[in-house]
Amino acid sequence: MNIKNLENNERKYVSSLGNFHVLEYQSDASVAPENARNEYFMSKMGVRRRQIVIELNGKESAIIQAGSMQWMAGHVKATTGIKGVGDFVGKMVKGAITKETAVKPEYVGNGILVLEPTYKYLILVDVGSWGEKGMTIEDGIFYACSGTVKNKLTARKTISSTVLGKEGFFNLSLVGEGVAALESNVPYEELIEVELDNDELKIDGNLAVCWSSGLEFTVERSTKTLVGSAVSGEGLVNVYRGTGKVLMSPVAPTASLYEATHTVEAKREWRCMRRSRRKSRHYGEKDSLSWWLYTR
Repeated sequence: MNIKNLENNERKYVSSLGNFHVLEYQSDASVAPENARNEYFMSKMGVRRRQIVIELNGKESAIIQAGSMQWMAGHVKATTGIKGVGDFVGKMVKGAITKETAVKPEYVGNGILVLEPTYKYLILVDVGSWGEKGMTIEDGIFYACSGTVKNKLTARKTISSTVLGKEGFFNLSLVGEGVAALESNVPYEELIEVELDNDELKIDGNLAVCWSSGLEFTVERSTKTLVGSAVSGEGLVNVYRGTGKVLMSPVAPTASLYEATHTVEAKREWRCMRRSRRKSRHYGEKDSLSWWLYTR
């Protein structure tokens, strides 16, 4: 098998880790005429389509979000990884809690696997570098990982981190040796990595993208007294204690930026927009050019 132009002047790998690669489109000419100007300036700001490309050599496998496969070449096949009714129910519960797909297909074989493009920033991380207990990630940012990386639920250790921190009772944790691909609302260059050595980190808001699972997470007042908290104007802060790492986004909460995410969802929105425009009376039959543009 020979794929000649996966990389060219318009597409190139911008980061690689193990057998995972991030393919970025430098420019996107396949856009509707009315969106060309927005797409042009988005590209200049670094908001571009990106894809995960995974190379499989017969010994390694990859677990991805359901529905995110775009195309694959070679002797590659998908498996569900479900070991029984109990395992299926457990994965359904896990998916409902973590806002991830309930069943994540695992791809095995020898070939190449390419995932759907997304406008979000794709971050490749070495899960093994986060310690024996692995890493805990924010809900909804998991995209893919090596088959050697295990997905499990991590329960909050304190009620304060759940109620006051506006977080759920559980988060998805990744454990093992391998690579994980995460969808981030901000580029990796804007993230700050804080290494703790029997220390603590206090953050005002849900700015942490992922953190070592061995860290203790609580929500506390910014000062010891209510008066002090009132004077400082901070109130409650998220506190991470222990030894490990925290990857945080200082510019915006992890779930607050634009939701131009998965191509599957973008296509669905585009179809709805086309249907609504077809019913619109704004473009009459005489304006054939505008009608053609908006229905293509």
